[in-house]
Amino acid sequence: MKRILVPTDFSEQAENALKVAVQLAKKHDSEIFLLHMLELPLQLVDPARSGSGNLPESLFFMKLAHQQFDEVLSRPYLQGIKIHETVDFQGAFDGIMDISQQHNCDLIIMGSNGVTGLKEVFIGSNTEKVVRHSQIPVLVIKNEHLNFHVEEFIFATDFTKKMQKPFLEAVSFAKKMGAKIHLVYINTANKFKTTMYLENIMSEFVKDLEFQNYTLNVHNDSSIETGIVNFVMRKKANLIGISTHGRKGLAHLLNGSLSEDLVNHVDMPVITFKIPE
Repeated sequence: MKRILVPTDFSEQAENALKVAVQLAKKHDSEIFLLHMLELPLQLVDPARSGSGNLPESLFFMKLAHQQFDEVLSRPYLQGIKIHETVDFQGAFDGIMDISQQHNCDLIIMGSNGVTGLKEVFIGSNTEKVVRHSQIPVLVIKNEHLNFHVEEFIFATDFTKKMQKPFLEAVSFAKKMGAKIHLVYINTANKFKTTMYLENIMSEFVKDLEFQNYTLNVHNDSSIETGIVNFVMRKKANLIGISTHGRKGLAHLLNGSLSEDLVNHVDMPVITFKIPE
């Protein structure tokens, strides 16, 4: 976790994400790449396209962005943190993807609006696109965390082979945070699995795992969504891990796995890990 990318629009939500990034940076001696995207009309970015003197206008917006950066960087909690100020003229999603790859970032931290459910957090926003396509974990922060400390980390899974890679990334994150990770299979009536079957697939899933700070759990409930909510409450968890699929994006996540009810009822950060194609 040496390079953390934090996209910002200078909103309260973006600063909540930055505050978490700073705490992680202090703990892991990380660099922060604070990125602001100036989504300007094309003729302002490239005056040659309009044939007129629009360059001063684009410079004005650039100067304004740097003034906002100066204001943010003057915050006392940022003292002693290595922060790279980046302003780009691309669309927000393209810029986030490019900068994360260009600087070989390990983690993206993004802010979102309050307790509004997973659909409102992701769908129709740049966050949804980033989560869908990012090859690195994306941590979504919903509220201010003066002390971002994760002790109990829930990772819901079906224990299939395709979940191995995101699970190992979740384990890596848990190690860095000093957290216990609770793997859970939500057993429902319409997709009921026997105890013997689940014990076998869970045992196979973790057989080569060197990490020991984990538990294997089966939780029976009326639905996957309700089951995860109840399991998270029971464990008093600090973080939820979700796996996402690039081709299907969050439509698959919402319709077939974790719905917006999850984050509606459990007010905590969510970290996403990409399922390999």
